[in-house]
Amino acid sequence: MSDAPRPQRSKGQTSKGKRRVVMGLALVALAGGAWIERDYLAYMANKLRGSSQTAAKPLVQNKGVPVTLSAAKQGDFPVYLDELGTVQAQNTVTVRAQVTGQITKIGFTQGHMVNKGDLLAQIDPRPYEAALAQANGQLARDQASLKDAQMDLNRDTVLVQQKAVPQQTLDTQAALVAQDQGSVAADEASVQVAQINLAFCRIVSPVTGRAGFRLVDEGNLVQPSSTGGIVSVQQVQPISVVFPVAQDEIPAVGKALDTGRAPVLAMAEDGHTVLSRGTLSYTNNQVDAATGTISLKATFPNEDNALWPGQSVTVRLLLDTLKDVTLISEDAVQHGPDGLFAYIAGDDGKAQMRPIKVAQTGSGQAVVSDGIKPGEKAVTDGAYGVQPGALLDATSNPATPATPAQPPAATGTDGAQTSSIPPVGGAQSAQAQK
Repeated sequence: MSDAPRPQRSKGQTSKGKRRVVMGLALVALAGGAWIERDYLAYMANKLRGSSQTAAKPLVQNKGVPVTLSAAKQGDFPVYLDELGTVQAQNTVTVRAQVTGQITKIGFTQGHMVNKGDLLAQIDPRPYEAALAQANGQLARDQASLKDAQMDLNRDTVLVQQKAVPQQTLDTQAALVAQDQGSVAADEASVQVAQINLAFCRIVSPVTGRAGFRLVDEGNLVQPSSTGGIVSVQQVQPISVVFPVAQDEIPAVGKALDTGRAPVLAMAEDGHTVLSRGTLSYTNNQVDAATGTISLKATFPNEDNALWPGQSVTVRLLLDTLKDVTLISEDAVQHGPDGLFAYIAGDDGKAQMRPIKVAQTGSGQAVVSDGIKPGEKAVTDGAYGVQPGALLDATSNPATPATPAQPPAATGTDGAQTSSIPPVGGAQSAQAQK
């Protein structure tokens, strides 16, 4: 190896060498990236090709589009009107004292039922017993005076006939008798007032209902001018529910009232639990111009105390019942650019696109006025994959909703089956869907 010194390179030659190295590295990187991209694209193409082949296999193996069918039926369809209502007591009485006195006894339990005539409070009766005794004493004294004056009148009458006393004496005595009779009548009225005041010392419930919180305690002094009263009693058996309906429904409501009995259900918020059954009592005599509604009142026996004043409930009013109409599941109704239609399974097992007219919907059912006949089967599930003429791989619907005329039984507050009604959100008053 030679020890000769290496030739020195200039700065220009060094820079050019570095540039060549950098460019070479860049070309290598580009080539490598192109190779990686090419292989990645090839990998994804193969994967997608394999996926499409895998997805295509079920279509080749399947007999048709999997759908669920439900048969159209003929039956009765009740037309309901669902509204929100507020429970009101049939009567609300604020019991107040009618005489002044001290409360000596409270005779009710707050929040419990009281019967008509039950003791609510007792006022100290002693002052009124004394007043009654005084009135009776005054009456007895005046009655004795009247009796004495009457006997004198009888004697003077005989003496006048005998010309023993002048007529003036007889007239004076007759006036005295009339005066004593007036005194006795006033005394009798005073006795009645004293008896009434004494009776007012025993404060009783004027109605059968539920007592609220007591507003006075034993030992309090009460008087007729007290504004708060002693207790409030609300009659809740029967009880009322007030609810508004649109003014457009007035003819239908009037027709329901003319039939003599318009059933009404008070339902809980879940739409299935029936709290109480009642009837429509009457309507208000004026439409509220601000809301365009009219108020209706229904009456419920409420024997189980399921309804409470102030409670909000869903009111279901039966307006009408459509007889012998064609019913299909509401899921079978499809919306298209030209209107409503349904896919019907033909005899060959292929789908037929059938335009239909729906008059009513509700309770999971639709009333078809044209387009479907009873017995024909409509697609209720899987319609998104159906085309006219497509072969259907059909399964019957085991959970076909019952006809609204015989809906599934609802569960009452005690867990027992209390009624058979469609769920809330059922048929509203008729407006045909176009």
